[in-house]
Amino acid sequence: MKKLSILAAAALYAVAAACVWSEWIYEGKWGSAGSGDGQFNNPASVAVAPNGHVYVVDFGNDRVQYFTPTGSFLGKWGVWGEGDGQFEMPSGVAVTPAGDKVYVADLFNDRIQYFTSTGSFLGKWGSRGTGTGEFYWPEGIEVAPNGDVYVTELVNHRVQYFTPTGSYLGQWGSYWPRAPGIAANGNVYLSESRNYRVQYFTATGSCLGKWGSRGPGDGQFDFPRGVDVAPNGNVFVCDQFNYRIQYFTVAGSFLGKWGSEGSGEGQFGLVSDIAVGTGGNRVYVVDDSNNRIQYFKWDAAAVVPTSLGKVKALFR
Repeated sequence: MKKLSILAAAALYAVAAACVWSEWIYEGKWGSAGSGDGQFNNPASVAVAPNGHVYVVDFGNDRVQYFTPTGSFLGKWGVWGEGDGQFEMPSGVAVTPAGDKVYVADLFNDRIQYFTSTGSFLGKWGSRGTGTGEFYWPEGIEVAPNGDVYVTELVNHRVQYFTPTGSYLGQWGSYWPRAPGIAANGNVYLSESRNYRVQYFTATGSCLGKWGSRGPGDGQFDFPRGVDVAPNGNVFVCDQFNYRIQYFTVAGSFLGKWGSEGSGEGQFGLVSDIAVGTGGNRVYVVDDSNNRIQYFKWDAAAVVPTSLGKVKALFR
């Protein structure tokens, strides 16, 4: 029996020695409070293009800025107003899978605008209302792998989806839905801030499942906000008033978390949105009350090996 236990322990040792324990660790940041290039006034949303460029909606400055993957300023567009290419508190940004178009949820103008990758105006749709193709505070936006555009509305408590040029395709209800995340298979993940949960749906709105409740524990939330889905299917959720990021399997099983309240590296004021970078090994987080973007990398830290003799000693 003792020999069997030693063999079992040896087998466990072999498995452990072959494993790699990994975690998301702080890599860098950029931004400060202000209206200059690379500064922010409560940034609200982030999206990453296939070429790695990072687009940030600068809510309080009524503009979009874009950067290299490590935060070097590349360009900007937008001012306050109702005209083409102008914004009134833009709140969401999304990039097409090809990287050729950028969509912006123009919150207080109750419309969607879209642009080239460098900010030239291409088109728009929407107006205040409750009908199909109308909006009341469109906050979140995401582009599906097939190019369809999904928009969440705070006041109308629903999701609408459209062709790339704004033709209405369908909708479904969701209470206080925030920025959506869309998986490679087209499934749509939504955080519901006031229901303290995440729900996920087919591309046409059939509910597939949900998870979450109010609290500080693993898999619980306090006002969840932005969601994004990695290429491997992992789902990242901004847990705003718990000052952290949590991530899950495709069906909501808890995998890990990081963050705490503060202004230091890896800490957050209020986290509003998250975007997974190209390749899935880097994530960008909007730390809006600290007026910055932080980014984190997937770090594979090797297990410190131990000897088989030490394992055997445990059973003497």
